[in-house]
Amino acid sequence: MSHQSEFEVFVRGHRGEMVATAAALTAGDRHLAEDLTQSALVRLYLAWGRARGPHAPAYARRVLVNCFLDHRRRAWVSRERSMHSVPDAPAVELADDPELFAALRELPPRMRAAVVLRHVEDRSVEDVADALGCSVGTVKSQTARGLAKLRAQLKDAALQGGNHD
Repeated sequence: MSHQSEFEVFVRGHRGEMVATAAALTAGDRHLAEDLTQSALVRLYLAWGRARGPHAPAYARRVLVNCFLDHRRRAWVSRERSMHSVPDAPAVELADDPELFAALRELPPRMRAAVVLRHVEDRSVEDVADALGCSVGTVKSQTARGLAKLRAQLKDAALQGGNHD
């Protein structure tokens, strides 16, 4: 039997068990469990020459656990929030305002993120701090400075456009 055929037989026989283990590791997140299983199977396929044989299920389990631990270590994971359902619409509908978007582009990325998360998505200071991986104080200062810069840029744009109200 070829390596490819052996691997296919292994996957058919053990994938369900791997998904169940991954679901337990992820505390019931079936979508993440499927993703982790797929990642583990890719890694296992690449190492199939070493992994095949009577110890393949144990090897696969170790690869699956390593995929889970690697996933938990990624910085973006700590900022991502799962929702039970997808929202029907964004929290705030933004008009296609080129001046506002141009002003936002002038802000440094972290400052822009703080402003957008706080004032467009209406997130709490704590949620934004968690999303950015920083302190609550940093969010407050970044948001305050960002809003001040936006106000100044938008005021300048209004003055340059002939709006002197």
